Amino acid sequence: MSKVIAAISTPVSSAGLGVIRVSGDGAVAVADKVFRPLSRKRALQNLTGYEAAYGHVADTDGVIDECVALVFRAPHSYTGEDVVELSCHGGVYLLQRTLRALFEAGASPAQAGEFTRRAFINGKLDLTRAEAVMDLIGAEGRLAAKTALATREGSIFRRLTPIKEQLIALQAQISAFVDYPDDDIPELEPSALEGGLTEAIGVLEQLLATYDAGRVLHSGVDTAIVGSPNVGKSTLMNCLAGCDRSIVTEIAGTTRDIVEETVQVGEICLRLSDTAGIRDTADTVEAIGVARSRERLERAALILAVFDVSRPLSSDDYKLIDELPAETTIVVLNKQDLPQKINKELIINKFQHVVYIQANTGEGREALEAAILEVTGINRLDEAEPVLATERQRDCVRRAVSALREAVDAIRAGLSQDAVGVSVDGALASLLELTGERATEAVVDGIFTRFCVGK
Repeated sequence: MSKVIAAISTPVSSAGLGVIRVSGDGAVAVADKVFRPLSRKRALQNLTGYEAAYGHVADTDGVIDECVALVFRAPHSYTGEDVVELSCHGGVYLLQRTLRALFEAGASPAQAGEFTRRAFINGKLDLTRAEAVMDLIGAEGRLAAKTALATREGSIFRRLTPIKEQLIALQAQISAFVDYPDDDIPELEPSALEGGLTEAIGVLEQLLATYDAGRVLHSGVDTAIVGSPNVGKSTLMNCLAGCDRSIVTEIAGTTRDIVEETVQVGEICLRLSDTAGIRDTADTVEAIGVARSRERLERAALILAVFDVSRPLSSDDYKLIDELPAETTIVVLNKQDLPQKINKELIINKFQHVVYIQANTGEGREALEAAILEVTGINRLDEAEPVLATERQRDCVRRAVSALREAVDAIRAGLSQDAVGVSVDGALASLLELTGERATEAVVDGIFTRFCVGK
């Protein structure tokens, strides 16, 4: 029997509407002590699932607010338990007073993520669906919301189900052959066994390939804007931010420390860092800024390297080009309205992604956005397909692939099916940990600590 828990499920701030969720065995009885229906026939105890009643919430001091109470009966609710949602006006005082009345009526404060945890425990969600709840809440773009919703609706779970069933069947046949040698159980044909495992590896590797883009989509990407002094880095920062975030002057070395801003570019969130111009300098303060720029350059997952097309490459530019990782760098050739003197061939030969832009007018921004989506892999995501979005998910799939490769190697080496079975069992354990069917308490705890109270 689960205790009754209650929490405010909407942001605690002044709003038109606020919702308090109550869940557990006896949730309806607890809410009935606080809710006063306009008609006695609409007492919450009399309502079946998916019914609402209008009335007031009250405590020992009297009426608190108008309220609509919505009743869900187990198991047809978010948590799988009896649930009541009280919708009141969204005033902080009103919600907190109503919540206090529920505590006095017998409810206990819900812990972070406790409602969703109960949904997992009661079989309403697997762990991948539970993790998608917070990704859906935190989505900052259409594609992020679509992929999170697809996972919330079970896209990863459905993709893994045939593989799990296949591995369980293989493991059962291997175990039967090994454990009952006198029962004339046929040994699995090595080529057929290898083919099945190789097919499973292919599906899992496709899923694994979505992780980097999925992480960027849901968490954003650390992005450094780098280049020599006065090439237009701060102007580009302001262009992407849509406001004058960085100071822009004709004086080289104006930016001496890192200026940070978070902006939405297309479908992803960029955590931008406008860095000091990278060059050799005798100025002590500027040198500190340059050192910080180099540190940010090393840590950045995406680099926007800005060059002024109207001037030849300097020795500092050549040094920077040598340091830039080609696979995560987008070269931004700025000031394209001026006569071009830059050595474009050198840049084009090293970097795959080169865009022209006029940062002070915003011309060329669409091409830059397209390049960002290409480098981060966002443009290759299918919103209807499963996408790995957490390090935990990636690690589980990675370990499953590694174990299946060990099984294939064992087959090719002519080892016994018992040895193959050990690796297959390891792969299956990793997939069951991913979905939560065989997850430790520590893993489950770690997931739900990310959640807010009320969800």
